[in-house]
Amino acid sequence: MKIVVGISGASGVELGLKTLKLLPESVEKHLVISNHAQTVMLKEMNNVTIHKNDDIAASIASGSFGVDAMIIVPCSMNTLAKISCGISDNLITRCASVMIKEQKKLILAPRELPFSPIALENMHKLSSLGVIIAPPVMGYYSQQQTLQEMENFVIGKWFDLLNIQNNLYKRWNPCEQ
Repeated sequence: MKIVVGISGASGVELGLKTLKLLPESVEKHLVISNHAQTVMLKEMNNVTIHKNDDIAASIASGSFGVDAMIIVPCSMNTLAKISCGISDNLITRCASVMIKEQKKLILAPRELPFSPIALENMHKLSSLGVIIAPPVMGYYSQQQTLQEMENFVIGKWFDLLNIQNNLYKRWNPCEQ
């Protein structure tokens, strides 16, 4: 499986990097970091191809490369708006456009709060095209106690959407009440 992790915006970069780090070794990982997100430096990771966001000719910009899915964590409102309008002026937005064109799984994790009516309209448009809008929202039934457990819950839910087996969070079990 080939997965692209896009990181746009600066706030929440750590969650994007943690998502990348927790992907199984069997996954071929590709990383694109926007210019604004590059203020947070990436530590050395195994099995990751890092692409420059201005390299619009990178392998992942083509549908023939065969990327299986893409997740953008965090997804800035600027990136979300560009994807919604079909603007492919950098590698993150180009790869997202390819995912939509090829009808591949695309997950956007917008992190802003509250959402403006414009952002909600863009999310609705993308959702109607099959894009999964999955902001980092806690599910309190798994009884997270620490920030790490909260992050693992959100990342585990994203992995579920990508059909990646994981035990990152306690799943709902009504018999355990």
